[in-house]
Amino acid sequence: MLTRGRYRARFAETAEDLRAAQTLRHLCFRGGEGLDADRFDALCHHVLVEDTLSGRLSCCFRLMPLAGGAEIGDSYSAQFYGLDALRSFEGPMVEMGRFCIHPEARDADVLRVAWGAMTRFVDDNGVELLFGCSSFRGTEASSYLEVFDMLAARHLAPKRWLPRVKAKDVFRFAERLRRNPKPDRKAALDRMPPLLKTYLLMGGWVSDHAVVDRDMNTLHVFTGLEIASVPPARARALRAIAG
Repeated sequence: MLTRGRYRARFAETAEDLRAAQTLRHLCFRGGEGLDADRFDALCHHVLVEDTLSGRLSCCFRLMPLAGGAEIGDSYSAQFYGLDALRSFEGPMVEMGRFCIHPEARDADVLRVAWGAMTRFVDDNGVELLFGCSSFRGTEASSYLEVFDMLAARHLAPKRWLPRVKAKDVFRFAERLRRNPKPDRKAALDRMPPLLKTYLLMGGWVSDHAVVDRDMNTLHVFTGLEIASVPPARARALRAIAG
């Protein structure tokens, strides 16, 4: 898809490529050796970001294109969130899932190349809404209260698209009695997952609750980004990376 510096982003083409992605996902989400695989893998395009010098797979994610909101019930996210409001969204969508970066890949260019590849896919396919689950490591909401306070105060989804509670185990951070109307932005950004941070910088929004996913050992929030709402300067920067 693209090469920038020492990193190359490409689609998985073989069963071996898919196993490499599933292996990295297992390491990042579950720990140790193994394969993280599910039925959605067969429905998705898988993007690999590789270090061309070391040969290591530095990042991976999967993309599930949908023709519009009428198909959103088929998405991975629909298992956890009530997404009926988004059924009226008419434009093409893509769900980005299982986004992870190798624990030893600390170069910020990895994330830049990943988003450059995403930008190229969005532009090539006329995507109007990018969505997915942004994950926090672990299942203890108390570890991320600063982040949840900021999400509640500044980044909730528009009411017309707001996901409803569907999962049994959730943390309703927008209803917290202790909600802080002036959250500590620096503390929140320090604890925020890089993927979610990038979504928000581009104008993304989140559900009003987090799902406690004990199988994946994560908390996650539904995250949406309407492509037309991306600030022009950020759109230009991403397209410069995408080439």
